[in-house]
Amino acid sequence: MADNSSTPKKPETRTERPVAILGGNRIPFARQDKAYAKVSNQEMFTAALDGLVSRFNLQGEQLGMVAGGAVLKHARDFNLIRESVLGSALSPYTPAFDIQQACGTGLQAITTVADGIARGRYDAAIGGGVDTTSDAPIAVGEGLRRQLLEVNRARSTKDQILGAAKLLTKLGIEIPQNGEPRTGMSMGEHAAITAKEFGIKRADQDELAARSHQNMAAAYDDGFFDDLITPFMGLTRDQNLRGDSTAEKLAKLKPVFGVSLGDATMTAGNSTPLTDGASTVLLGSDEWAAERGLPVLAYFVDSETAAVDYVNGPDGLLMAPTYAVPRLLARNGLTLQDFDFYEIHEAFASVVLATLQAWESEEYCKERLGLDSALGSIDRSKLNVNGSSLAAGHPFAATGGRIVAQAAKQIKENGGGRALISICAAGGQGVTAIIEG
Repeated sequence: MADNSSTPKKPETRTERPVAILGGNRIPFARQDKAYAKVSNQEMFTAALDGLVSRFNLQGEQLGMVAGGAVLKHARDFNLIRESVLGSALSPYTPAFDIQQACGTGLQAITTVADGIARGRYDAAIGGGVDTTSDAPIAVGEGLRRQLLEVNRARSTKDQILGAAKLLTKLGIEIPQNGEPRTGMSMGEHAAITAKEFGIKRADQDELAARSHQNMAAAYDDGFFDDLITPFMGLTRDQNLRGDSTAEKLAKLKPVFGVSLGDATMTAGNSTPLTDGASTVLLGSDEWAAERGLPVLAYFVDSETAAVDYVNGPDGLLMAPTYAVPRLLARNGLTLQDFDFYEIHEAFASVVLATLQAWESEEYCKERLGLDSALGSIDRSKLNVNGSSLAAGHPFAATGGRIVAQAAKQIKENGGGRALISICAAGGQGVTAIIEG
C-alpha cells in the first residue's frame, strides 16, 4: 500500500565517489591574429575534443556530459559545446552545455562535471573551454540594431523600403573592448593598481615571467606535453613560448599598464598576450576507468569560488582567489603549505606576486579574509613547475583545462602528491581547486 502521508521522506544519504582525472588534450595556443586568425571557437574546441577522443579511444562513446564554454562568442556560437560534440567523433547521444565565467570558465566547467561524477549522475564526462581573440564578434550599434528590427517587422513593401532608407543614418559598429563593464578599465589597468598597492617590483615580475618560459620550454623538450597536446593548423607548440627568455631581456621592455599611475612596472613581457586556443579534460569514476584500462593521473578533490567588490570595495579585480583559497583549505583541513605543487594562473606576473604577498600578510589575512593569522608563504620552487600562462598564453576559457591537465600529469609523474589550483577571473571572481594522487 502506498504511503500517502503528507510528510516527505528524507532521501537516503549518498556517498560521493572519487573523481578520477584521466587525461587532457588541447591544441597549441596561438597569439592573436596569427595561426588561428580565421579559425572559429567551434573548430578549435572540436579539434581539442577529437584529439582527446583519439587518445583515449572514445570514438562513438556516449559520455555522461561535456561542459565548457567561451568568453568571446558570436551569435553563431549558439549551443557551442553541443555543436562541437556533434562535430566530433563522440556519440551524438552525448549531451553538452555551455558555461561562462570569464577566465574561470574552464575550471568551473571541470568542477561541474566532477560534481556530477561524484554524485553518480555521470560515469565519465569532459570539461574544458575555448576562446578566440582573433575572431572576436563585432556588434552593430544600438541605433542600427533597432532599425533592422523595425525593417524586419514591417508588413508592407512600402514600410520595408522606408525603414531600409533609414539604415544609412544609423550605421555604426561596436568593437569589442577588453575592459570591465563596471569600470571601463582593462584587466591590465586594474592589475596595475593592485601592483602599486602591494609594491610589486618590476624585477620580480620579470623574473617570474622568465621562469615560466624556461620551465615550459624544458617541459616541452622533456616530452611532458607529448600526450597533452595535438598539433593544429601547423602548430606543435604554444606560439607565445620563448625558451630563451631571461629577466635581463624582459627588463628592456617598456611598461604598458599603469603608466598614468607613475613608476609603472607591467610590460608586454610580464603580462599575458591575447591568445586563441582550446582545452579539454577527461574525468570519470574509478570503475569506468578500470573497465577501459585507463590509468588515473590524479583525483579531483574539491573546489571553491569567490567574488570581491572591486567596484566600490577595497579589493583588486583579480584578487578573489585570495578569499577562495582559505575557505577551500579550511573545508579540507589543510594549510597553504600542505601542497607539492601550486598552479597559479599567470594573467599577470604582478597578480601572482600580489596573491602570494597577500597570503603572507598578517594584516591582509586578518582584515580582508577574517583569519586569525597569515596563511604564510609557499615554497616557490613548487610554483608552476611546467610553466603557465605567461609562457603558454591565455585563451580565457581554455586556461582552466590546460592547468588541470598539467597539474594532474605532474602529480602522476611525481609518484603522487597534492596540487592547489588558483585562477583569477574578470568580474572580480576567482576559481580554485585541489587535486591529489
